Amino acid sequence: MRKLVAIATFCAAATTLASAGEVLGKITSGGASVGEGTEVAAKCGGKSYPAVKTDKTGSYHLVIAETGKCTLTVTFKGQSANIDVASYDDAAQADLVLEAKDGKLTARRK
Repeated sequence: MRKLVAIATFCAAATTLASAGEVLGKITSGGASVGEGTEVAAKCGGKSYPAVKTDKTGSYHLVIAETGKCTLTVTFKGQSANIDVASYDDAAQADLVLEAKDGKLTARRK
């Protein structure tokens, strides 16, 4: 019986992961990678997803459990910028460029 419960739990988790969307990409600022530690969080509909940190190349990878319009919040050097992206059943690449305009951080798609 325990094996059956373990198999059912694994199958449910695998189904959830298989139907999840992903948003990934690389973040640059001033023509160079933002490097390690920039935070990227997402909000899709009423659900928020915790921030992940970029790696040393400025790359990030978020797993999102739903499809549709999402807002990414990028936090870099103490400032935050928002940008809208779409989450699909398959992975969606969103390479971002951060810029300071009038002292405020902005994000745009590359």
